[in-house]
Amino acid sequence: MSKQRQSAAKRKLKAAGVSGVGKPKRTPGHPTKSHIVVANCNGKLKTIRFGEQGASTAGKPKAGEGDRMKKKRASFKARHRKNIAKGVCSAAYWANKVKW
Repeated sequence: MSKQRQSAAKRKLKAAGVSGVGKPKRTPGHPTKSHIVVANCNGKLKTIRFGEQGASTAGKPKAGEGDRMKKKRASFKARHRKNIAKGVCSAAYWANKVKW
């Protein structure tokens, strides 16, 4: 990687406020999106914002989780299956990984 590309990558990470490539971060001050991540998409760095601000998502599965939350999680994954399959360049992938 050339020095210009390295410095551009560092600037992009700093502008997004994340600690590294592929490391999502909450953005409580953003008006609409709850998280941000800088992803490596085919050799280029891409800033991806995802998640609805203030949405009550199912989160990670918990012991004794209710049927409602299980259905909510399954519904999200079914609804966004094609976009999740696109990989790290898609907001649905990151929402599935972080929020669901």
